[in-house]
Formats: sequence, structure tokens, C-alpha cells
Amino acid sequence: MTPSETRAIVSLSLLAAFADGEKHERERAEIKRIAEGLSQADGVQLPMLYQDVLMKRLSLASVAGELKSPEARQLAYEMAVCVCDADGMQSEAERAFLIDARTALGLDAPMAARFNEQAEAIAAVPLAPAADAAAATGPAVDGAALDQAILNAAIVNGALELLPETLSTMAIIPLQMKLVYRIGKAHGYELDGGHVRDFLATVGVGLTSQYLEQAGRKLLGGLLGKVGGGLLGGLGKQAVSSGMSFATTYALGHVAKRYYAGGRTLSTQMLKDTFAGLTQEAQGLQARYLPAMQEKARSLDAGKVLSMVRGA
Repeated sequence: MTPSETRAIVSLSLLAAFADGEKHERERAEIKRIAEGLSQADGVQLPMLYQDVLMKRLSLASVAGELKSPEARQLAYEMAVCVCDADGMQSEAERAFLIDARTALGLDAPMAARFNEQAEAIAAVPLAPAADAAAATGPAVDGAALDQAILNAAIVNGALELLPETLSTMAIIPLQMKLVYRIGKAHGYELDGGHVRDFLATVGVGLTSQYLEQAGRKLLGGLLGKVGGGLLGGLGKQAVSSGMSFATTYALGHVAKRYYAGGRTLSTQMLKDTFAGLTQEAQGLQARYLPAMQEKARSLDAGKVLSMVRGA
């Protein structure tokens, strides 16, 4: 893939991120930070890209024109779909944007619709399986079991980071949300999706921005969208994102455990500081658990992602 195609794919992803016009200021700031960070990677210079998108100086037609190969066009569309679904089901504005994107990219409508349905299915998965929704909370919290659940979730998300499919990257977010839900429930709190999203945003984990960062780094590392042996090549490329998903999930789980165990009394600043410290701690653990992530990645494929999210 050429640098201009890579730039165009990131451009389309940013257009998708702002398609609904309702991004919170903190999410906009995160997206700007990520765009600036990606501009320093692999010679793909994007110094004005964020401003170009906000000022509407980029059009779908011009971006699509930079994508020459069918593979690049398909990957660009897939990333745009996942960006729109990262923070929940698509809005009317996002659906309209994706229809326009599909047309501009000249994609096969049934094929594009199938991918869109898969992504929407992941976005629509409830926080708790129906069988667990009415389950009573036990009389005592099993801290060791929660610690193990947090570690397992971090390993799974680290494994998803190694896979070349766009849907695998998207699955990381609902798995993180399910982890927070499980921890809250263990401490007697029945959380809904809005609360969990707010909690993630408060500690510093934006949904759209997190997907953009994970997918963008995989794209620039040459992993995202690879077919036929992409996984085995990708297993040696964990440094592309420095185990970001493992560290984020681990830190998110442990800060949630402290927050709900303490009766939700930690201030916003304390949550942010605790999350930052735990993320640093998790980055130190990443090398120890990399073999487990690699082993897990070998057992996963795109067909298993939705069932895994549903059953988590």
C-alpha cells in the first residue's frame, strides 16, 4: 500500500469519526492527538489532516480518488464502518455517510452491506448475556476471581490486537465495556451502556479515538487488512502498538475494581491518575504475557469474533 493510500484511509476514518457532528470535546481532543501521533509514523505526513476534516476541506470524492486498489478501497470502507460503530449503533447521519462512502469507493453493495451488518452486530451486543442479566450478586466479592478475569480480558484484547481483521480491532471496545459491567455487578451495581461509556471516557478511554489509534497503528505497521498468513507475520509485530490493548484493558479493569469497591467515591482526577499509573504498570507486564497473547491469537479468526463478544 502506498503512503498516499494510507493517508487516504486515515482521512476517510477521520471523516467517519466526525460524520455525526456530535463528538464531545474530550473525544475531539483525543482524535486530534492521535492524528498528530500517526502523522509521525512511517513517513506518512498528516500535519493538517485533522484541521482539513473539521474545516470540510476534504471530500469523499477526493479521498476515494487516492485509493487505487480494490483492497485499499475495501479496507478504507471497513475502517470507516468500525469508526462509526465504535461508540455504539450508527446514527442516521453515520448511515448516510457510509452509503455515500460506499458509492464513492465503488464497492459492491451486497458485500459492503454484509460487513456493515457484522459490525452493527458487534456494536449491538448487550453488556450481559440474557442468562446473566437477572443473576443475583453474591454476598461477597471474590477479588482473586476478578483479578483473573481482568488478566484474561487483557490477554484476549492483546490477542485481538495481533489479528489483521478490522472487526477484531473493533471487538476490543465491547469486551472492555463488558469487563467494567462485570466488575460493577460484582460490587452490587447494575450498570447500563451509558454509564460504562461515561466511565471509560472519564478515566481517559475514548471509544472512537481508541479504535482510531489501534487500527491506525496496525495500518501503519502493515498488519491491518492482510490476508493469507497475515496473522503469523503479525505475531512478530506486537511493537506496532506496544501492547496498547493489553495495557489499556488491564488498567481499566483494575481502576474499575477500585472505583466500585470504594462505593464510586473516587474523583475524576483520582480516576485519571490511577488509570495512568496502572497503564504504566501493565506496560511492564506486557512482555511476560506476550506468549499467552500469541497463543490466543492463533486460536482466533474473524468468524469467532462475534461469538466471543456475545459469550464474554
